[in-house]
Amino acid sequence: MSYAVINPATGETVKSFDTITDEGLQAAIVKATDAHRTWSKNTTVAERAALIRRVAELHNERAQALGEIIVREMGKPIEQAVGEVEFAAAIYEYYADHAESLLADEKIDLLAGEGSALIRRSSLGPLLGIMPWNFPFYQVARFAGPNLIIGNTILLKHAEQCPESAAAMEQIFLDAGFPEGAYVNIYASHDQIEQVIADPRVQGVSLTGSERAGAAVAEIAGRHLKKVVLELGGSDPFILLSTDDLDATVEAAVFARVDNNGQACNAAKRFIVVEDLYEPFLEKFTAAMNAVEEGDPSKEGTALGPLSSAKAADGLADQVARAVEQGATLHAGGARNGNYYSATILTDVKPGSDAFHEEFFGPVAQVFKVADEDAAIELANDTPFGLGSYVFTTDDEQALRVADRIEAGMVFVNVVGADGAELPFGGVKRSGSGRELGRFGADEFVNKKMIRIG
Repeated sequence: MSYAVINPATGETVKSFDTITDEGLQAAIVKATDAHRTWSKNTTVAERAALIRRVAELHNERAQALGEIIVREMGKPIEQAVGEVEFAAAIYEYYADHAESLLADEKIDLLAGEGSALIRRSSLGPLLGIMPWNFPFYQVARFAGPNLIIGNTILLKHAEQCPESAAAMEQIFLDAGFPEGAYVNIYASHDQIEQVIADPRVQGVSLTGSERAGAAVAEIAGRHLKKVVLELGGSDPFILLSTDDLDATVEAAVFARVDNNGQACNAAKRFIVVEDLYEPFLEKFTAAMNAVEEGDPSKEGTALGPLSSAKAADGLADQVARAVEQGATLHAGGARNGNYYSATILTDVKPGSDAFHEEFFGPVAQVFKVADEDAAIELANDTPFGLGSYVFTTDDEQALRVADRIEAGMVFVNVVGADGAELPFGGVKRSGSGRELGRFGADEFVNKKMIRIG
């Protein structure tokens, strides 16, 4: 395994980094363990929150430079890259603002006996974070922000193509005043990661990534009785039942499919439209997707950059080709230029075909026609995934009715791109388990210690 920045827009290898040695890895675990025993146990929640607030400030101060790093690493358009850094800063700010209330003692009303009882939240110890390439700063913030205010220490293994952003984040935590060992970047191999999970000093692991990676990590963690949080893939439905502004709905649909070059777990990927709106939606959606221009991700105004790597482009092109071979219609797009892949629409995707149940990690939309609400829900739920979902309707009662019936961890009604630091993020089925962000993100890796006083 090698860690390297390979610019997907040009194919140029910008910089390589050495994988950590076994001795270096052991030293990192020792540092994280020592920091938990000393710094964590000897600081208040308010003191840790102040450090996280400084982390947020440094993200904002360095937003342009940090954004330029991930443009080089994974091809995100620069405006979106800077926006990601600023969103990461907002997550750190949220946990700094709410640290004391999130970790406050929780009184328990006794059913019998004298005295009192309470829940006191405290840290578990060093945690391992395994993070993906598609949101290099945001994904880390979701994991590191709440856990550092709790007092857990962090061993962070980033994606092999994100070593520069990984190093930049470690430096931010040091510059913010965290001691060595509170947040440690490790350029570890897959074999070394198994060693970290197995190490009795490491108390849990959080992974954002593929189903395959999640299954492997969960198996190892289970064997060693470690808590695990998994945020995996998604094939989120975008259900259009009614609208009083079709143009605005189409604009939302395009954004939901091509943002981040179409590489987001919770992006809308399957567009399910009732039959009376299907033709007008498809016509406008096709025109809008055809109008999405590819460009240099380092330039302002670029709407669609390259996929993250040649491997990613190869995989997406193969998926589209197989979908067509198995009966789907290539309605628009489908053009590849190096690592760029055009905004694409597939129709007539058949049940039983590979495409019907696969996740397309790139700017490829599947559009389906359904008879009514019941058919829309049936199709939306006919997936191994259950991360997010989107419902567009002018009927408020229908919105809640449909939201109740969708098998997903998140439902957004008449809005896309509305994630927030305060909103819990996570899924069901093969999309993973556990939650990040909001108050639930600070309640995963924590000892909820019951104290009963007589």
